[in-house]
Amino acid sequence: MTDIETLKMFEETGAYLRGHFRLTSGLHSPEYLQCALVLQYPSMAEQLGRALATALRKSSDSPIHVVVAPAMGGLIIGHEVARALDVRFLFTERDPATRTMALRRGFYLKPGENAAVIEDVITTGGSSREVVDIVRQQNANAVIAGSIIDRSGGTVSLGLPRVALATMSVQTFAEDQCPMCRDGSPVVKPGSRPA
Repeated sequence: MTDIETLKMFEETGAYLRGHFRLTSGLHSPEYLQCALVLQYPSMAEQLGRALATALRKSSDSPIHVVVAPAMGGLIIGHEVARALDVRFLFTERDPATRTMALRRGFYLKPGENAAVIEDVITTGGSSREVVDIVRQQNANAVIAGSIIDRSGGTVSLGLPRVALATMSVQTFAEDQCPMCRDGSPVVKPGSRPA
C-alpha cells in the first residue's frame, strides 16, 4: 500500500482534519489524522493491518512472535497486524494515577519473545518508546516498530527498525510559538490522552 493509497482512505473517511490541534505531545499543529475514523470500518482496518504486517515482514530480520500496542490508538491496528501475522496481541494501558504505561489484564511477554510495537500515528515516538521499554523490562526483544502514519517525516528514532504506511512532514509548534494561537484560533485536543 502506497502513501497515496493510505492517505486517500483518510480523506475519504473525513479522518484527515485541518484546523488548530493540540497533539498528545503538547505540540500544536494545523493538521490531524484521526485514525479512529478510518479504523471504524473493519474492511479498511483489515486492509491497513495486512499492509503493515507485510511491511514488517519485509523489514524485520527476526521472526515476530507477538504484537504489542499502546491503548488507545494502537488497539485496533495492533490487533489487525497481529491477525495478519497470526501471532498474539497485547496492549499496554496508562495507569490513571501514575500516568505510566503497563501491561495489565494478565498480559505478559515470555523472555526472548520478539515483539513488534505498533501505533496508529507516530509524531514524537513517546508512546512507542514507552512500549519498547515495557517489552525490554519483560526480557523480551523489541525487534521492529510500525505505524499507519509517521507524522515526523521519518525523523523519529526508537532505536530499532521502523516502518509506516505513509510518511508525512507535518508542521508542529510549541504552544508559545504557535501562529494559530497568536491569531486567536481556538485549539482542539482530539486524541485519547490529555496533553
